[in-house]
Amino acid sequence: MRIAIVTDAWSPQVNGVVRTLQAVSAELRRQGHEVLIISPDLFRSVPCPTYPEIRLAFARTAAVGRMLQAFGPQAVHLATEGPVCIAARRWCLARAFPFTTAYHTQFPDYVAARTGVNPEWIWRYIRWFHAPAQAILASTPSIAATLERHGLHRVRHWGRGVDLAIFSPAVPRHPRLAGLPGPVQLYVGRVAVEKNIEAFLGSSHPGTKVIVGEGPARAALETQYPQAIFLGPLFGADLAGAYAAADVFVFPSRTDTFGLVMIEALACGTPVAAYPVTGPIDVLTEQVGAMHDVLDHAIAAALTRDRQACAAYAAGFTWEASAHQFVSALVPFDAAMLAA
Repeated sequence: MRIAIVTDAWSPQVNGVVRTLQAVSAELRRQGHEVLIISPDLFRSVPCPTYPEIRLAFARTAAVGRMLQAFGPQAVHLATEGPVCIAARRWCLARAFPFTTAYHTQFPDYVAARTGVNPEWIWRYIRWFHAPAQAILASTPSIAATLERHGLHRVRHWGRGVDLAIFSPAVPRHPRLAGLPGPVQLYVGRVAVEKNIEAFLGSSHPGTKVIVGEGPARAALETQYPQAIFLGPLFGADLAGAYAAADVFVFPSRTDTFGLVMIEALACGTPVAAYPVTGPIDVLTEQVGAMHDVLDHAIAAALTRDRQACAAYAAGFTWEASAHQFVSALVPFDAAMLAA
């Protein structure tokens, strides 16, 4: 099948959306599908206010349409709610072409955290964007229920995976985490206000707190919490080594839809501590993690979990299964329609 994936999130951005799309598109190609990625790097763009790493593309409908027309897709997926996907959405609707969308990010909560805007105002936009889709892909039952509550009903499950060739208990431990006073407590992800990292850094459980990632809140947090170790972004084997060297992975976010980093940590044998909110409640079990409204309690409980059980559990999340779920949710159409 020829599949066009349109997205406003792509490299050099580093986040769960980009990593998911990269992993799934690679798996789709491995399975024999032809995949076209239409992304912001193909257009002129400007930095997103308060999020300069994210580029807002000047994607005209005609330009996106020409790319789609030349590719001749049999299915179109719009991954995000930004300008590139808006252009593709407009082009598809004008020609009565079906398309699917995905709800990757708790965008209303992110905007509220950054600006104080009422999230219900943002939900009006979310409903407008997703309503014409033949299917809306959601990563967990909690997110599906959230979409249903906001009037979006054509929801299909699309899970996530982990690359077990990279993330494994057998990987060499990252040397920067060696010899630190334990237990070593690790966070990986965007260093931004909506990730609630301050709740982790302000927790009182003894040991060493390590932050892996980059983002607009890093400088302020480094100043406020000088006892924490900020390593910046890590990738591949280095990232896996950091997970494996930690005693517990702490996921303080209250606004994520899934939390890909949690299953990466588990795949390396590291238990997870989190709040009992969307994302963790769908991913974690009592055997591999702990959730509590008091993060210190969650950390203490997670430290008692068996590392072998964590790795065995994470092995059930594969990108092969994720790609199959993605394809099954697509709504194919006759490419001959493009010539009409």
